[in-house]
Amino acid sequence: MRFGTGYGAWTGGPRGDGEQRGRPGHDGHGGHGRHGHRGGPGGRRRLFDGGELKLVMLKLIADAPRHGYDLIREIEGLTAGGYAPSPGVVYPTLSMLDEMGLIEEQQSEGAKKRFAASDEGRAHLAENNAIVDALFARLAAVGAESERTDGAPIRRAMGNLRQVLQHRLMREDVNEDTLHDVAALIDEVAQKIERLK
Repeated sequence: MRFGTGYGAWTGGPRGDGEQRGRPGHDGHGGHGRHGHRGGPGGRRRLFDGGELKLVMLKLIADAPRHGYDLIREIEGLTAGGYAPSPGVVYPTLSMLDEMGLIEEQQSEGAKKRFAASDEGRAHLAENNAIVDALFARLAAVGAESERTDGAPIRRAMGNLRQVLQHRLMREDVNEDTLHDVAALIDEVAQKIERLK
């Protein structure tokens, strides 16, 4: 099945991109693939709409032949772990790109299918160059935000707090007063962080 060229041709098909915050849950790194990209307090937003993810994937495949999981890892790397598309969206999108004639399956070892961009796919990227640049700028912005708000020192401190809480609250001598004291300490720290400039 072939679609017309130009950005309007990408608006059909499945909508949305099944985003995940953090590492994909199946990658062996212990992540749980929290869905959604942060969009403000208590909110979530889609990073890509319509056919935008198709363009991102096509550009990455044009840069170098890739498996589906390679694409997930590459996008996650571009965003410093701030965003990763789910396998449930990446693989159907690969199939769609293949059906559109924009990518071609290459021979590869093992069961994983590796794809390269076709001449038609490269021509489509050239036609949509400005859109592709804007999409990768968006990925870079997510990466900058992730590094700023989810840096290694914060992750270490959060992990330490989690371990301390688990250790302390599992003790047999924990009572209601202790729980209130712990909650008060956490609330106090939260208020101090909120007042930081």
